Amino acid sequence: MKSVLIIGTGKFGKCLALKMAELGNEVMVVDKDENELKEISEHVTSALVADCMDENVLKSFGINNFDICFVCIGENFQSSLEITSLLKDNGAKYVVSKAERDIHAKFLLRNGADEIIFPEKDMANRAAYRFSANHMFDYIQLSPDYAVSEIKTPEQWIGKTISHVNVRMNFNVNVLAYKEDGKIHPLSNPNYIFKEHTRLIVSGAWKDVEKISK
Repeated sequence: MKSVLIIGTGKFGKCLALKMAELGNEVMVVDKDENELKEISEHVTSALVADCMDENVLKSFGINNFDICFVCIGENFQSSLEITSLLKDNGAKYVVSKAERDIHAKFLLRNGADEIIFPEKDMANRAAYRFSANHMFDYIQLSPDYAVSEIKTPEQWIGKTISHVNVRMNFNVNVLAYKEDGKIHPLSNPNYIFKEHTRLIVSGAWKDVEKISK
């Protein structure tokens, strides 16, 4: 469990707050608009109406007590930039700031952000990779060239074991798990026999994953 501060409750901030709370974290959300807090206040640890551009307000939160501080302000870049800087100046351990453009990300990083997230850009990239392949159900990019993907079991593998197919050597990917009836089962047994109607969770370079997904 982590202690989390989320500043800004637009669409992304709300979704982040609800999911972080659902995962058992202590979540404080802050927004200037009381109406933005109404639908999530009962689901998080605390919800405050406050202007985080005021340094004294931020100090009153006990910034250094939070494991992570998220700045989820998208419509006002200047506010996002200043709040990111104020958080770091007042002892924030780790600041994650939302950005909409690459130039915004550069300034946020220079002003104290430890990490930048691009919600729309990241989702668009994920969707592009996923729908570019014929039998891919999910795609999580870990680096520009490396990803974890959920794919349909290739027809030519069915009835054979992992060692027989020699997946790593012949296809340059690793089979991490298989998904059956909606449940994911970790896979480390080289004698596992590939089955029809199951999905595989594989890791590897995009070009290699795309090749076997086709």
